[in-house]
Amino acid sequence: MKSAMLAVLTAGGALAAGMIPGDARRGEQVFQTQQCIRCHSLKGRGGTIAPDLARHIDRDYTPTMMASLMWNHAPEMWQTMQRYGIARPEMTPEAAADLFAYFVSARYFEKRGDAARGKQAFAAKHCAECHGVTTSNVPGAPPVAKWESLAEPIILAQQMWNHGARMRQAFAARKLRWSLLTAQELTDILVYLQNLPETRDLRGNFMFPPSETGEALFQSKGCVVCHAGKLALENRLRNRTLTQIAADMWNHQPNMKQPPPNLSQPEMREILAYIWARQYFRGEGNTARGRKVFTEKNCAACHNDASTGAPKLAKGKDAYSAIAMVSVLWQHGPAMLEMKKGKGIQWPRFNAAEMSDLIAYLNSGEQGK
Repeated sequence: MKSAMLAVLTAGGALAAGMIPGDARRGEQVFQTQQCIRCHSLKGRGGTIAPDLARHIDRDYTPTMMASLMWNHAPEMWQTMQRYGIARPEMTPEAAADLFAYFVSARYFEKRGDAARGKQAFAAKHCAECHGVTTSNVPGAPPVAKWESLAEPIILAQQMWNHGARMRQAFAARKLRWSLLTAQELTDILVYLQNLPETRDLRGNFMFPPSETGEALFQSKGCVVCHAGKLALENRLRNRTLTQIAADMWNHQPNMKQPPPNLSQPEMREILAYIWARQYFRGEGNTARGRKVFTEKNCAACHNDASTGAPKLAKGKDAYSAIAMVSVLWQHGPAMLEMKKGKGIQWPRFNAAEMSDLIAYLNSGEQGK
C-alpha cells in the first residue's frame, strides 16, 4: 500500500510543471466513460442516484467549492459505487483538467441567468438594433445565429474585446452613450440567446492550454504597460468567471488606449491561461490559515510521519489546484481512508475556504521542509 500510495501522489503532483491543459469535449467523455453519469446528471442527462450537478449549491459556486464537496462526500460515493457495482474512476490529472473544462463549458460555475431578463437587456443595451437573430440589421453586424461566442467562453471574451472598438464608433455615430454591462446582465443575455431555437443546438466547448506564450503576449500586446503595480492582474482574477471577465473587458474599452490591440482566438486563449486559469482553479487561499487546516484536519498525522509511507506533499510552486485535489482524491483517497480508519482518525471535511487555504499552503512548499 505504501508504494502504491507514493506512486499515486507523485502522479497527482504532476501539475508542478504548470497548469495541465483541459478540453471540454474530452471532459464530456470523461464524465461518461469514468461512470460519473451513472450516478449524476448534468443538463438533464444521467443518473438519479446522486445529486444533479446542474443544481448549484449557492450563487458563488467555485472550483474549490466543488473540490471540497467532492472530498467531503467521497466515502459515501465510494460506498454507493460499490453497492451498485460501479468501478471507481481512474481520475488522472489530465482527466480531472478535462472534467473541469467541461464544467466551465456547461457554465456550471456561472451565476444563474434569466432568459426573460436577458431579452430585455439585449434590447435595452441596443444590441438588437444591429444584431438580428438570423439576419444582420446593419452591414458588418453578424447575426446571433452565427456567434461562435455562444458556445465558447474564451471566444466570448475575445470577440467582445475585438468588437469593442467598432462598437464604440457605432455608438458614437448614433449619439448613444457607451452601454456598460454587469456580469449578471451578460449572463442573462447569454442564457436568452443560447435558448433561442436557432442557437439551441450549438455545441459548447472550452479549452485552456498550457500557457506557453501567454506572458510574452501579455507584454507584446501592451497589456503589461497599464496592468502593473496597483493595476496588476496577479491575484485579482481569483474566483472570477469568464463571463465576469468578458463584461470587465467590455466595460474597460472606453478607458483603453486606442486602438486597442486585436487578439486572435489562440492569443486570447494563451493570455487567459496565463492570467486567469492558474488563479481561478486555485482559489483565494491563505498560507497561514492553510497551515492551520493541515494540522487541524490531521493531514500531518500521515504526511509528517514517514512510517506511514505517505510522502511529503510539497511539489513546487503552483503544483496544487482544485483540479489536482480532485485527481489525488480519486487516486489516493481509498488508501487514505483505510489508513485513517487504522489510526482512528475521521475522514477530513473541508469548506471551500479551507480547501483554498490548504491549496495555498501546499503550494508554499512549507510542508516539505
